[in-house]
Amino acid sequence: MSLSRKRSALYARIPGGADGRRMLWIALINKAGTGLWMGAAALYFTLVTGLSVAEVGVLLGVSGAVGIAGAPLAGHLADRFPVTRIIIGAQLQQAVALLALLTTDNFSLLLLYSAVNSLADRGANVLTKLYAARIAGPDRTTYQAVQRTVSNAGWALGGLAGALALAVGTTHAYQALLLGNVVSFLVAAVLTLRCAEPPSPSRLVTDSTESASAVESAAGSAPAPAGPPSNPWRDRSYLLFTVTEAALFLDDAVLQVGIPLWIVHATDAPHGLAPLLMVLNCVLVVCCQVPLSRFGSTPDRARALLVPLAACFVVGCAALTASTLGGTWLAVTALTAAAVALTFAEILHAIASWELSIALAPDDAQGAYLGVHGLSSSAQRSGGPLLVTAVIAAGPLAWPVLGAGVIVTVAAQSRLVRKRLIRQGSAAGHTAAGEALAGEAAADACADSDAASPSPRTT
Repeated sequence: MSLSRKRSALYARIPGGADGRRMLWIALINKAGTGLWMGAAALYFTLVTGLSVAEVGVLLGVSGAVGIAGAPLAGHLADRFPVTRIIIGAQLQQAVALLALLTTDNFSLLLLYSAVNSLADRGANVLTKLYAARIAGPDRTTYQAVQRTVSNAGWALGGLAGALALAVGTTHAYQALLLGNVVSFLVAAVLTLRCAEPPSPSRLVTDSTESASAVESAAGSAPAPAGPPSNPWRDRSYLLFTVTEAALFLDDAVLQVGIPLWIVHATDAPHGLAPLLMVLNCVLVVCCQVPLSRFGSTPDRARALLVPLAACFVVGCAALTASTLGGTWLAVTALTAAAVALTFAEILHAIASWELSIALAPDDAQGAYLGVHGLSSSAQRSGGPLLVTAVIAAGPLAWPVLGAGVIVTVAAQSRLVRKRLIRQGSAAGHTAAGEALAGEAAADACADSDAASPSPRTT
């Protein structure tokens, strides 16, 4: 098979068509730039701008808290405006905010610019997920898996390049990393301009090549909304689902914060194991995310993944406890097992979360609902490290307690999702029955009209 045919076969397996593939390139470039900067951000603030460690902690904490508002705000806007234009706005906002960091060493201004960047960053995460859901349709879970794989590859490439630059350690090296991230957002914005706007359940979307008559015809044939769009802030079951999601995102905090600190403070494992386990996490996600995505292709199948998810998390917590029983080899083995188990918990949760967050959201307010769901990840980023450090301070037996908490959360979410899916299925059945009755009534009315009208006279 020729190279062009192989490439065509590969492209055919990626949902979303040309725009879906283009968005994958955007994700690769975006995450490569982020990987350049994230590993150097704290060092830049201390070594280049001269902030104290306490000031860096305040800056990162406050800007992260401000960023929480980005997810619901972006989702709200995406139900009212073209999502591609909002993505471009978020990309440009991040580029400008990061570039502004180079202009000052004033703490207040650095805090302001970091908060503006964080706001756009959290919003962009929701917008790219929403774009994927609209462009890939029923294949959204597969597309999200591919996108996450590409994003992890971008992170790895950017992190490797950043590590090489950090070895130089000069002010210009840190500034070059920051500029590299800025350029990645600008390039991503240019590429996003070439992406077509996907169809939206809550908006009538047309491209620039459609004629005015086609637009008017589509608008005339589209069903008028029955009332105001659904409000996620008044949807109790979806809000409870979002709360449980925040707890299930804890695998991220355990992997990125808990394991490195646990290695240093509680085990005999060499400190150099921590970055190696992060590499292992990245490799497993790249290799396993797409193949496993087929197990969450429907809401019911995604809900079924919650059980193995909880099992993986519990195994990971048990392995962390076992890593303190003594000996370097036991610690290394147990910590590796914990990283593998928690990585699979992360992969399974990502698949289930993608499918359920969209399947449980009504079509007329999909963006707003995904924005509210994005709060779960944002809340975990802010509160997860605090909880994990509290577990570390409590000692080895606190890990099984954390695992038990995840089991309770999974049970609660599974029950909640099952009830909501049943309710949605019942509502869909009633709607279909009502439409069928309305169609029959209209047909009967037409038949009666035809029977009552006088037959044409013949001459």
